[in-house]
Amino acid sequence: MKEVVIHSILQRMEPFLDNGKLKQLDLVLEQVLKNCTIDSTTSTDQRLSDEQLVEKFLSAKAIEGCSPKTINYYKQTINNMYKYIDKSFVCISTDDLRHYLIDYQINGNLSRVTVDNVRRILSSFFGWLEDEDYILKSPVRRIHKVKSITTIKDTYSDEALEIMRDNCDNLRDLAIIDMLASTGMRVGEMVLLNRCDVDFQERECVVLGKGSKERIVYFDARTKLHLKNYLASRQDNNPALFVTLKAPHQRLQIGGIERRLRDIGKKLKIQQVHPHKFRRTLATIAIDKGMPIEQLQKLLGHQRIDTTLQYAMVKQSNVKIAHKRFVS
Repeated sequence: MKEVVIHSILQRMEPFLDNGKLKQLDLVLEQVLKNCTIDSTTSTDQRLSDEQLVEKFLSAKAIEGCSPKTINYYKQTINNMYKYIDKSFVCISTDDLRHYLIDYQINGNLSRVTVDNVRRILSSFFGWLEDEDYILKSPVRRIHKVKSITTIKDTYSDEALEIMRDNCDNLRDLAIIDMLASTGMRVGEMVLLNRCDVDFQERECVVLGKGSKERIVYFDARTKLHLKNYLASRQDNNPALFVTLKAPHQRLQIGGIERRLRDIGKKLKIQQVHPHKFRRTLATIAIDKGMPIEQLQKLLGHQRIDTTLQYAMVKQSNVKIAHKRFVS
């Protein structure tokens, strides 16, 4: 409790004192309160208070439209930090968080991207505590973005896509591959689709994306034919667009699609076959063919254009052609 009192005083005096005077005040308070006993609530009550702050923050995120999966990830990240540092939120310092992030990366052998995701979540949480006046200043302010190495992620070649199509042993898998390849939708969006969501005449469907935002995606003529053939072959009454092959033909889940694509990749010896790679492939093809980045952003359902730029990788051959055209 003594630490809480000292930290609270220092936070309140921060606007009026420079760093040297704050350090001196810290030393004086340590000396004066060294032999003092401060009555306080129990540590259990303090932890309960911190738990309530977390719940309030998560409620605020839910109101903003974050999905249950995202909220659960926020909760786990904050709780892991809280258990490691073992201090009340009002006492956590920048150094505490830096040590936590370093240990988290080393002990988990994690990438810089993963560590920066944790930093962003903690920044959001402590920023909210600051905005709501639970703390005076977020300790994450001085922890900057973790720089990461930008790697060129692989996409499917035209040949690989055709090989997968030609070797599908059922109409459902063929329709799934076509839908992912032509729409660029997320696999989480696809498993939520119902038959009634598809407009075959306009070759489009409405998907529910991140943040519970709806958007229209489009598919080509080949996808239309294969999807119609698949739906015509079904004898179940499930409203879901894609269902399991075996009775009772339940709605296909994300894990089911990922496993099926992985099996197809192993069978055909195509590396890293997974749903998200179709999305990245579509973005790359669209950019190479001249689609404006703003339109691609809308098609993919990204809030920030920076995210779209990470997906869209221009082929080196096109860069060479452009150099000859505009520079040489």
